[in-house]
Amino acid sequence: MQKSPSASALGPGGLDLSQAFFKPIPDASPPSTSKGNTKISVIGAGNVGMAIAQTILTQDLADELVLVDAKPDKLRGEMLDLQHAAAFLPRTKISASTDYSITAGSDLCIVTVGARQIAGESRLNLLQRNVALFQKIVPPLVQYSPDTILLIVSNPVDVLTYVAWKLSGFPSNRVIGSGTNLDSSRFRFLIADHLDVNAQDVQAYIVGEHGDSSVALWSSISVGGVPILSFLKSQQIAYEKETLENIHKEVIGGAYEVIRLKGYTSWAIGYSVASLARSLLRDQQRIHPVSVLAKGFYGIDGGDLFLSLPARLGRGGVLGITNVHLTTEEMRRLQDSANTILQVQSELGI
Repeated sequence: MQKSPSASALGPGGLDLSQAFFKPIPDASPPSTSKGNTKISVIGAGNVGMAIAQTILTQDLADELVLVDAKPDKLRGEMLDLQHAAAFLPRTKISASTDYSITAGSDLCIVTVGARQIAGESRLNLLQRNVALFQKIVPPLVQYSPDTILLIVSNPVDVLTYVAWKLSGFPSNRVIGSGTNLDSSRFRFLIADHLDVNAQDVQAYIVGEHGDSSVALWSSISVGGVPILSFLKSQQIAYEKETLENIHKEVIGGAYEVIRLKGYTSWAIGYSVASLARSLLRDQQRIHPVSVLAKGFYGIDGGDLFLSLPARLGRGGVLGITNVHLTTEEMRRLQDSANTILQVQSELGI
């Protein structure tokens, strides 16, 4: 749909808000030309991969869905199980293989594969095994789908998104990590629960590392268009910073709690990744906190790294980074989060 000339302008003659509101991604490539049908490949048929696949199917986001995994029997079983639901789903071609050639021509490749930690194994050794795994996964995806968007879900997602970017040779706008998109959903849920409102009416972001050094952007939270902290201050309503910190701790601990109770997380990440797929492939131009190449944004200049920032997503991948106002403390915490990721990368020697 073509915009009217004034669609992004404010005032006579025009201040272009889209240029002022977002910072462009350097060296971005244009979106690939649509070929008429949408193909999504999910790499990894574990709990997370299958939750993503199931959500993509029920939300009618692809004309063709491909599953890739190293375990042929498990893979065929999952494929058949989904195919047998054809009468209850939108028409989608579902196929599966251990051979990456099946992914050829994918518009979006979603990587969920990750090595599991062995008892007593160091985090660094686990990371090194995951890097070795990505060295086998990313090159064939790039070979068979040179115009695809890579969406990394595997943990630690920020470091592995950086690894995928380096291995792929893609421009940074076409390599994205799921990042804190789910963390931000948990954040919105907890705030909505406290205020007894619908989570969809809460605007709130968690940024930085998908992990313990993540940053809650309290200063920019709004509910129904009302900035929360400004409202409390104007109404002289007292609140304790400790209460806010406890909500953030609940966000960080949310995944651990689910894993403790049921053994793994699946449904929430399935919906989270499907929302990213929709924004990307349907050119929704929605803003999501996802892991992007962060150097040059918000004072992050220590080196190339990926962490979550509010980004505008569309058919070309990352279309821009939102100019969210951060307080001095939020800026410091975000830069500390960046340094945490850079430290891990330096240990890996990448």
